Order: sequence, then C-alpha cells, then structure tokens
Amino acid sequence: MAEDSSRAADVLIMGGGIIGCSIAWRLAQAGISVTVLDRSEPGAEASSAAAGMLAPVGEMVEPRTFSDLCVASRGLYPGFAAELEESSGHHVGYRSDGSLLVALNEELEEELAKVHHTQAAQGFTLHPLTAAEVHGRLTGLSPQIRSGLFVPGDHWVDNERLMRALIIACQRASVRLEAGQAVHKFHIKGDHIEGIAAGSGLTYTARTYVLAAGCWSGEVAGGLGIHVPITPCCGQMMEFEAPRELPCVVRAGIHYLVPRPERRLLLGTTAEYIGFGKAVTAQGLLSILEGAVHLMPLVNEFRFRRAWAGLRPDTADHLPVLGYGEMENLIFATGHFRNGILLAPVTAEIIADLILKGSTSRPIESYRPTRFAESGDRVNRIGRSDDRAIG
Repeated sequence: MAEDSSRAADVLIMGGGIIGCSIAWRLAQAGISVTVLDRSEPGAEASSAAAGMLAPVGEMVEPRTFSDLCVASRGLYPGFAAELEESSGHHVGYRSDGSLLVALNEELEEELAKVHHTQAAQGFTLHPLTAAEVHGRLTGLSPQIRSGLFVPGDHWVDNERLMRALIIACQRASVRLEAGQAVHKFHIKGDHIEGIAAGSGLTYTARTYVLAAGCWSGEVAGGLGIHVPITPCCGQMMEFEAPRELPCVVRAGIHYLVPRPERRLLLGTTAEYIGFGKAVTAQGLLSILEGAVHLMPLVNEFRFRRAWAGLRPDTADHLPVLGYGEMENLIFATGHFRNGILLAPVTAEIIADLILKGSTSRPIESYRPTRFAESGDRVNRIGRSDDRAIG
C-alpha cells in the first residue's frame, strides 16, 4: 500500500475525546508524531457533556484495584491541570474544595455510614456531619437533611474548559487533529494494522494505533473481528444560573449539584441504556429537577440556561479497556464509563509508557481487552492480508 507521508505518523489515535487527546499530548511532548482522528469534532461528545467530578473517595469505587487507579489519577490532577493551563494559556477550572454528601432519608444515612466506614478503613479522611453542621456549611439545603459527610479528597474540574485547553495544547505540540474522520476500513496484514481508511476516503498510516473512540470503540474493534462489548449509556444534564457560587459539590444519592465559574450550576443526571440516541427528554429533565429541588429547594428560583445529553462508554464489567489486545500494534484506551474525566491523566501515562517504554508500572491486567473474548470469537488473521470495513 502506498504511503502518503503527509498522513503518516508514529502513532494514530482513533478518538479525539479527553482520553485520546491526553494520550496524544503526552506522546507529542516526548517527540512522537501523532495524528488524532475523530468522527465529529474533538471533544464534542462525552468529554464535554460530563459534570467533571473527580470523586474516587465519596463514590466508593469498586473493586479496590480500580479504586486505587482512580485515586492515583485524582492525585495526578493538580499537576496535570497546572501543566495544561501553562501549555494552553487557558484556565481549566480545577477545584479541590471537596464534596458534601447528604442524607435525606434513612436509606441514604446507611449509605453514608457505609462510605465513611469503608473509606476511613482505607486511610481516607472523611468528616461525618450532623444536620445542623451540614446547614452551617451551606445554606439553602433541604430541611429534611438528616446528616452528611464531607469528603475533602473529592475534587472537580470544568471539563468543557479542560477539553478546550487540551485541544489547544495538542495543537501547540504539533498533534494533527482531524475532525469528521470516522474510521471506515482497516488495511491489515496478519496481526498487524497497515493503515486506516477514513470515511472521507483518506488513508492514514502509523507504526502504532490507539483505539480511544468512547462508546463507538466496540463497533470499530468489530471491524477487526475483535469482541469488545462497549455500550452507550446516555446521561442528561441541566445548567442553571445561581445567585451565588456553591463552595463545593453537593450530592444526595444519584443527584448532584456541581458549581462552575460565573455562578453556573450543573444538575445531573440520568443513566439510560437506549442505544446511540442522546435526546434531551421531558422525563429525564423532570427526574433531574425533582432530585435537585428535593436536595436544594432554592433551585426552583434559579434561572435556566441549557440542557444536553452525552453518551458514556460502559463495558460489561463497568471497567475500562486498557493495553494491547490481539493485534500486535493496536492499544486500547476506552470504556471509561463514568470516569473518563477522572482517569484521563493516568490513562495518558499508562498508554504513553506502553508506547515509549514497552511497559507500565501501573497494574492493568484487570483491564486487558482480551478479557471479553469467548471461545471462537477471534478471527484467524495470521498470514492474511485484507481490508476490513467497519459496520
């Protein structure tokens, strides 16, 4: 296959969300030439639709090995955010003011007690609060609050600003970002990817390929005969203008309020397994509003700004897919579900290490792509040269 040097790179990344662009940025900083293909616009999907919570402590992530990975990535965030701001010249809205978990009923009280007991036993600092102490920290909350838990280790970031800064940083590092380039066909030889044909008809080549296409990753992998079950989970969100900025994230069960600059307030969310549709619905918004108003009645008086929906890439075991799989020059970095923003720094570190050093010090065995494979799933590619279309 003839190679056009203008579309050749050391590494080609399929997917221009926060995971793909974070990996590209780290590789480019190391002097690697990188091309990123995105089916629409870089950062336009889940990366910009999320709430930006970095909450591995208060959400009590399971299993323990995954919790450790999430906590490690949260620990990387101060440096990641500062470096990104310096590289891009744009603020990313990173905050480390903690989160306030509150209980509005007996069931939630029991849940908070479990979170406190479990996480404190792991060495995390959490502060149990009485109802009076909760209201002393933040006025305007529901009088039905029975108790609370303050989690200083939970942070958050304005993921929309983060994504914009990351794109600028990638561009300044000479990463080639190609919008509107969905993967259409693979050119393969045995267990080696020779090139990728995009929907536009252009062909791209690289030594190493990274699949970071979010909820579309399963479809792309299927074009190689690789079974990686990734399911889109739709989440709807709302944004209001508050009279003052909240000092921290506030959460009651599945409902949360996340402060943003300029007195903006995010309300979320839903979890809908409805395929690739991401419509904003009356039912979805009603469930968000009811939960938010129950938590903070003053929300009724806030000015509405906008609503949107995004697709989280979920997997069968709710864990990400990281590392090499069946193809010798294809690395997976996908399936982060609700933790894509949180796990961006550590994922970029892991994938960059695999490419630059051939190994990573992080334990990633639990996230191997081949864990989903069943007997007979693998297509015998050895010794074959052919083209595989997507879809």
